[in-house]
Amino acid sequence: MIGRFKASLAKTCAVALFLGDAGHASADVRIPGFELVRTAPVETTLDTPDVRDAVVVWCQMIDQARDTIDFEQYYVAGKTGEPLDNVLASLEAAGRRGVKIRFLMEEKGLGASDEATLARLKAIPNLTFRLLDFGKVAGGGIIHAKFFVVDGREAYVGSHNFDWRALEHIDETGLRIDDKRIVGQMRAIFAQDWLAQERLAQGLPVPELRAADDSGDEGRPAFLLASPGRFDPAGVGDSEAALPRLIAKARRSIDVEVMLYAALARDGGPYRVIDDALRAAAARGVKVHLLITDWSLSPARLPSLRSLAAVPNVEIRVIRIPEASTGPIPYARVVHTKVMTIDGATAWIGTSNWEGGYLDHSRNLEVVLRNRKMAGRIEALHRQAWTSAYAKGLEAAIAERPVPAH
Repeated sequence: MIGRFKASLAKTCAVALFLGDAGHASADVRIPGFELVRTAPVETTLDTPDVRDAVVVWCQMIDQARDTIDFEQYYVAGKTGEPLDNVLASLEAAGRRGVKIRFLMEEKGLGASDEATLARLKAIPNLTFRLLDFGKVAGGGIIHAKFFVVDGREAYVGSHNFDWRALEHIDETGLRIDDKRIVGQMRAIFAQDWLAQERLAQGLPVPELRAADDSGDEGRPAFLLASPGRFDPAGVGDSEAALPRLIAKARRSIDVEVMLYAALARDGGPYRVIDDALRAAAARGVKVHLLITDWSLSPARLPSLRSLAAVPNVEIRVIRIPEASTGPIPYARVVHTKVMTIDGATAWIGTSNWEGGYLDHSRNLEVVLRNRKMAGRIEALHRQAWTSAYAKGLEAAIAERPVPAH
């Protein structure tokens, strides 16, 4: 009931702004430069009243924009009467008051998008819409990142797609960011990808910016990672190289919550970068708790999942969100969150699934925070889902649902 109540409140941006202003000091999870943001699927026990909803935060950020808004997304999907309507209304109002809006979307995301929402988006005054086939930039892959930057002063990144279901029927986690350095780097990533679209449209190649394995700002308490590393601007670390390094520093615990996990590459061959790092941590005595969704239980993924689960100090649980009372909703009712905590002291909040194709070939963003308050709250999110009635051990989940329906 709490989840349904929050979702219904978020149906209007006026209410969303009121909640954002009133709840700023007491009903949110913040550290300097960052606010944790989350959507819990309605009609579940996964609600988190202390963490603001994405629709609330998105509307507030857009409504406060003065000059520019830059969106980079995989796809666009709306439904009349759902919370994304209010986000679109805020963008329309921003465009009417003269805010320059750029919206960059993955070309392969057209298949997941709906024409009505795309048409509404493209009709917004002062909005420029572009499609980028990111596979032509990086030799495969997609724009899988989900982020936007407002006025070059604040930004949002997280697991939410620009999809009505992500704002009501999917478990999602992200960050509102006003850390000047990281916001600037996110703006630079958008500028790089926007320019890449221009160059491809002109038949020109997109030059690599640097060597892939670059640690960037990894020594800072808060830093941005992105993939693929060779197309990252200065200061932004390479996600694929940084993740094993972070895991190697674990001494007590690693808690991961991610939709898809497998030691597989896009072509079905091995992709062992993450799996080897987790196995090495477990061999040192680190307790690894990996929470995945039932969407991971495909025949191709099961061998690597079972192999990892057999390693001492590794436990895998599978979470399944029940259908809504209104009936089945395609591509919804799932945990889409992508987070990790290490030793209750370091938090990873990002956009990548943990298998081949994401950290090596696709555009994704991840934020790492060495902060016990933020890591502790994300660790608690993991524990809430891990111990919920929706989670089961790997073998029990396989026996219940051997092949996913999605």
